[in-house]
Amino acid sequence: MIKLRPIVFAMGILISALAVVMGIPAVVDWLSEYGRDASSFAACAAFTLFIGVSTVLAASGGDEELDIRQTFVLAGFGWFAAAAFSALPFAFSDLGLSPTSAFFEAMAGVTATASTVITGLDSAPPGILLWRALLQWSGGIGMIAMAIVVLPVLQVGGMQLFRLEVAGMGRRALPRVAEILSSVGLIYLVFTTLCATALWAAGMTGFEAVLHAMATVSTGGFSTSDQSIAHFHSGAIETVLIVFMILSSLPFLLYLLAMRGAPGRLFADGQVHWFVGILAGAVAVMTYWLWHHNGAPFLAALRESAFNVVSVVSGTGFTTANYDAWGGAAVAGFLFLMVVGGCGGSASGGIKVFRFQVIYETANAQIKRLIQPSGLFVPQFNDRPIPDTVATAVMGFFFLFAVSFALLALGLSAAGLDPLTSLSGAAAALTNVGPGLGGVIGPSGSYGELPDMAKWLLSLGMLAGRLDLYTVLVLFLPAFWRG
Repeated sequence: MIKLRPIVFAMGILISALAVVMGIPAVVDWLSEYGRDASSFAACAAFTLFIGVSTVLAASGGDEELDIRQTFVLAGFGWFAAAAFSALPFAFSDLGLSPTSAFFEAMAGVTATASTVITGLDSAPPGILLWRALLQWSGGIGMIAMAIVVLPVLQVGGMQLFRLEVAGMGRRALPRVAEILSSVGLIYLVFTTLCATALWAAGMTGFEAVLHAMATVSTGGFSTSDQSIAHFHSGAIETVLIVFMILSSLPFLLYLLAMRGAPGRLFADGQVHWFVGILAGAVAVMTYWLWHHNGAPFLAALRESAFNVVSVVSGTGFTTANYDAWGGAAVAGFLFLMVVGGCGGSASGGIKVFRFQVIYETANAQIKRLIQPSGLFVPQFNDRPIPDTVATAVMGFFFLFAVSFALLALGLSAAGLDPLTSLSGAAAALTNVGPGLGGVIGPSGSYGELPDMAKWLLSLGMLAGRLDLYTVLVLFLPAFWRG
């Protein structure tokens, strides 16, 4: 039987912290003379704080440590509870969102997904815009912390491959996990500050720069305009965002090692090589397609391809062009790029590059054994042998991703969506990219037009994708609760 007291206590702390953060947009709206929204935020913050503190007090008094099953429960229900309480300001604002749409927007925020049901962002109250950015920024650092500490311990989808790196660094440099997380959090904050400063220098207002920096470093993709980054018509802004989208898709532990005197680890890491190689190859192909087949000027084709490819692969979801109108080959290419994702231990979503590496190395070793049956061929990751348990976990993850993708796409079709919208919507949700393909949810569309059933299915998909599928889906197994 799973003991719920430590889970409830931790969730109470999470909800209380969320209430404190909720007070920030209330102050911003009050200073901006958006009185009604300021009152709504304040009331929602007070209610959330009451629930959080009450939960902490009700569950206090125990000293149990979380075991693996309790950690699974906390991860799944903690993220769901965060979305539920984060939806309150959306539901009670002047945006006129239904409870379903408010929850969808909040889930997109906490999972750092660029899916939105809100239109008229250019004239939206500053508190709402800030709240969306804060949710994504918090969700991004939360995911990095999960990827560094929780998922390797839970051995989810091959993430145990990074467990030795955390333990090893803990012995040599930072003796406690809390110190690792605080150092990584500082790097995350520095990246956000540098990005905001660069965007401000490139032409954004200070408010726009801060919000887009939070959405970039978290690879969340919420913008302050319905046109996303196309609103600014600035090559300088796009260049800054490309740089920080790439930086945010790399393993944050490698930045910590670089700060502590080992910058070579960042440049020698196999994940980084693969990620940069995939980006370079995809940009080259898309540029050629736009230039040769669509007749776009070469520099314009390079600019549009570079930004949108980096945005999709990193899972950020910013857009500068309606790329689902580039032609059939481009649409198929973007559908594949959606599932790639960034590196393990980053803020990015998707399958993650390291899993493609593991599959490739395992298949390559198998092929070599077929050619030379007496040879000894061991698949490796960063010059270390890949344990059989990791290879098995990664193959299981690919299978689970395929099944989840198929079921979610079928569910969206049953909700009345067309085939392209169903397929791209399922991919965009599970990989936390945001914009799909097709007129309704494409780069120039909005999820607000979807039926409620589709929004609930996509919300579940965003949650499952952000927590690497296993962490959520295991909660639906009766055996998990009986064990």
